[in-house]
Amino acid sequence: MTDQVKSAPSVSVQYAATGTSKKSNELGMRAMQERAYAHRGEQYLLIKSPPASGKSRALMFVALDKLENQSLKQAIIVVPERSIGSSFKDTPLSNFGFWADWTVSPQWNLCNAPGADDPKIAKGKVDAVRAFLASDEKVLVCTHATFRFAVDAMGVDAFDDRLIAVDEFHHVSANPDNKLGTHLRAFMERDQIHIVAMTGSYFRGDAEAVLMPEDEARFATVTYTYYEQLNGYDYLKSLDIGYYFYSGRYIEAIHEILDPAKKTIVHIPNVNARESLGDKIKEAEDVMQSLGTWKGADPDTGFQLIETADGRTLRVADLVDDDGARRDRVIGSLKDPANADNRDHVDIIIALGMAKEGFDWIWCEHALTVGYRSSLTEIVQIIGRATRDAPGKTSARFTNLIAEPDASEETVNEAVNDTLKAIAASLLMEQVLAPKFTFTPKASGPKEGFDYGEGGYQPDQTNMGFNDQGQLHLEIGGLVTPKSDEAKRICEQDINEVLASFVQDRQTMERGVFDEETPAEELTQVKMGRIIADRYPELAEEDREAVRQHAVATLALTQQAKNKTPSHDADEEPKANTAFVEGVRKFVTDVKDLEIDLIDRINPFQTARAILSKAMDERTLKEVAEVIAKKKINLTHEEARMLATRAIRFQKETGRLPSLTSSDAWERQMAEGIAFLQRKATADV
Repeated sequence: MTDQVKSAPSVSVQYAATGTSKKSNELGMRAMQERAYAHRGEQYLLIKSPPASGKSRALMFVALDKLENQSLKQAIIVVPERSIGSSFKDTPLSNFGFWADWTVSPQWNLCNAPGADDPKIAKGKVDAVRAFLASDEKVLVCTHATFRFAVDAMGVDAFDDRLIAVDEFHHVSANPDNKLGTHLRAFMERDQIHIVAMTGSYFRGDAEAVLMPEDEARFATVTYTYYEQLNGYDYLKSLDIGYYFYSGRYIEAIHEILDPAKKTIVHIPNVNARESLGDKIKEAEDVMQSLGTWKGADPDTGFQLIETADGRTLRVADLVDDDGARRDRVIGSLKDPANADNRDHVDIIIALGMAKEGFDWIWCEHALTVGYRSSLTEIVQIIGRATRDAPGKTSARFTNLIAEPDASEETVNEAVNDTLKAIAASLLMEQVLAPKFTFTPKASGPKEGFDYGEGGYQPDQTNMGFNDQGQLHLEIGGLVTPKSDEAKRICEQDINEVLASFVQDRQTMERGVFDEETPAEELTQVKMGRIIADRYPELAEEDREAVRQHAVATLALTQQAKNKTPSHDADEEPKANTAFVEGVRKFVTDVKDLEIDLIDRINPFQTARAILSKAMDERTLKEVAEVIAKKKINLTHEEARMLATRAIRFQKETGRLPSLTSSDAWERQMAEGIAFLQRKATADV
């Protein structure tokens, strides 16, 4: 790397490539699809599963059962954009062992109908939805926009006794301004339909909830992790995620990251983004110029032909070009099923807002994104473009090329924010890509299906077990276990969402990464406690504490395991899951007895600080720290209340209240919480 590009936070995960996630049962269902089908009787079903795991076909299995065996009249499949409608085309499921085939009459796949989803010209599609509801046909496919217009025109009662399946469900939001979310709440209040919601990235980078907690509690949830998906592939054995900071113009740095030998999707920045150079067409041309010499365009496909320095000719699909006819030819060539198995059909794709969710190019090895994406949902979707399994494809990579903090006053604040969000994404990716944790109190007994090593489960030790579904079971002393069904569900299924809120909280990131005097307990207890209380206000205090402990343990153990994960030689065949498991086992061995007090004293951002220190020079790191130091964070009333609650526990354990003059930073923080409330009480008198 030159001074123009510096390596930043990175994640590298190796997988066993066992093929299990692609093996089918006697009904032709893969692992995730079988898991979803087991919940086919649920009125409200939420499927959280990565890109390329087979959600579309899982919906087909579930929908066919609801139509045949659960007395529903029709199924309406709702997708975010027309190109994704092809995922629900006719599929001969009986060829693979299922008892029926999936068929969609051509006139009822409205994604293939002419016309855009514009309210001024959408009346024809709304009329088509109305005609479908009055017909004996069974399946309709349409876009989110068409569905919104149809509900506006006909009302929710027109859809009674039908299945509404929403693909890419993260487009929904609990925000009242989100029309699709408002319609779904109205459907659930009427309670006369079934809903299947599917998404590969449930959390939202803008911190808005997809559903309100009381609505989400009505859904049965099927969770299939990235770890399970990738570990069960036939060919893909490793996934690398890297963040790089550049100085100057990204066009002058991109050649250091963009490898013309790798099948790559390049996403250039939005025209309104700080990284944009103001002319998207020229930026796409400059990216192509960095690859080699332009030799014209293929008249049949519309692909640009670029000759590299070593004499190879690259075929580049330009999806940035606004010319309708040219872009339609390129898109048509990319979607042509005749070329789906041809690795040499295209080499590089350059896009702006396209080629993200639902875009299927199995040969993609590298997703290179310029400019930070504030939404973790978008990051996961882009990563999903490179994580398809394909013959001969053993590794995949996601790279985010970000402008490093600038010395000028007017840009440093924005650059700092981008840097913090990059770290947040890196932390969350490490957790998403790790095995799923199951925690129980110490000496609670072995869990069925888990392997505890040569000696088996030992009642007098801190035990760790591993199963073949990518789950780790660890015992922790002093752990609070969830009591209510909702708290159990959150601990089992929603820890990713809790951690997304935590690592994206700017105050949390600033204190955790740059304020070395911040006690770890302030982050793990006060900040995490506040986030859980805001997210799940209906939970009892004991259940909130259980969720908090599970979330902190998950993040802390993931970070500690990463620090202690042994490296494997490039030529060594990676064994199933051993690298991560060995890292966890080494951490557990080092600390002997795993206690929740110990985990609360681990700052989960310490690794991020170390990574950032290595990736950025002293001047830049000092600038970032100085900007944050100027923003002295005062306690809020809620944070003070939580600190006071911890202080009461401290008093019960020690027989005294915490002291403002203690040498222990965490004890001082608790004392400050009490003092804050006392001052406020005095001021209110």
